[in-house]
Amino acid sequence: MDLSFTKDDNAFREEVIEFINENLTDDLKQKMAETRNSYLPKEDHERWQKALHAKGWAAPDWPVEYGGPGWTTTQKYIFETEMANHNAPGIMPFGIKMCAPVLMKFGSEEQKQRFLPKMLASEDWWCQGYSEPGSGSDLASLACKAEDKGDHFLVNGSKIWTTLAQYADWIFCLVRTSNEGKRQEGISFLLIDMKSEGITVDPIYTVDQPIEGFQEVNQVFFQDVKVPKENLVGEVNKGWTYAKYLLEFERGNAYAGRLKRGAKKIRAIASNEVEGGVPVIENTEFRSKLAKLEVAIEALEMTELRILSKLTSGQNMGPESSLMKCRGTDLYQEVVELAMEAVGSYAMPFIPLRPGANDEGVGPDYANGSAPRYFNARKVSIYGGSNEIQRNIMAKLILGL
Repeated sequence: MDLSFTKDDNAFREEVIEFINENLTDDLKQKMAETRNSYLPKEDHERWQKALHAKGWAAPDWPVEYGGPGWTTTQKYIFETEMANHNAPGIMPFGIKMCAPVLMKFGSEEQKQRFLPKMLASEDWWCQGYSEPGSGSDLASLACKAEDKGDHFLVNGSKIWTTLAQYADWIFCLVRTSNEGKRQEGISFLLIDMKSEGITVDPIYTVDQPIEGFQEVNQVFFQDVKVPKENLVGEVNKGWTYAKYLLEFERGNAYAGRLKRGAKKIRAIASNEVEGGVPVIENTEFRSKLAKLEVAIEALEMTELRILSKLTSGQNMGPESSLMKCRGTDLYQEVVELAMEAVGSYAMPFIPLRPGANDEGVGPDYANGSAPRYFNARKVSIYGGSNEIQRNIMAKLILGL
């Protein structure tokens, strides 16, 4: 196992930092500092992704033949780490990171030619239609139905917790096309135009919602929505296979960079905030919590590097994606919780303001948003397959239980 970076790797790191310094404008930095979930309004994400596209870096994981940069696994890791270190906007995942790999592996040539270039150029925005009311972690129980009508499917039902559906041009959906046999065997994977007649997007306002402005999740309703047969990915009733393949990409992220940045911010806040006449960082119990968190993040980073070494040698990630999802999200929840503890009483007046608001916040700038981030982070151990389910996967595939 080789965990060292080469001279070329370090030169690439400098190139990434140079790109960030040139394109991460002051207004984007400010909005990223204020966001509670790393999402920004559509126009800001588009601006960032078009800059990446112009550089040839919009799709780090894509093969060169589809417009990817041809990076090594190590370069991808360096790119993600430096983006995290500088708190740069993330690449919107639903098209480029999630749907695209499914199309590349299981889609038709026509689908690849039709959808991939617009994903890459950030011309088409996508959202994910998996969860339903009553079908989240038990996704195989989904009921959104697609009836075969000859030249098209007729879709009825709903999807919930649909992130940024209000911006999306397309949604990739798991739909029920059969009730025979095992539940997993009656699911298909459809691409649906969000402008289709019969689609309604209703916002869901969450407890971390700003007073005005940005809103994150939605429920999408389908009422007699016609979907052309050519929008079926792969084969009818094979969608469960494609869904599992997609989830490897959703779960197998690098977490350590943003976690380290979060821990560093906690240390700065705790050094500034005073409790009982002394800085919070001098409180023995708090300092112990922070030290344990920093050690855990360092351990996670070493695990990521070990997996990186494995991937570099040509091996697949496999069940390690579940391990990374569990540990990364657990630690993220610890980070935002300890950050709120460091802020102290300034987190109590729960007044989340919209990004760019002229309203006067309570306390220092870093205090506004600490509570909303804490509440928003409750979701991270649930989405992408709840951590309880991921631990079952690891018990079966890694421990053989």
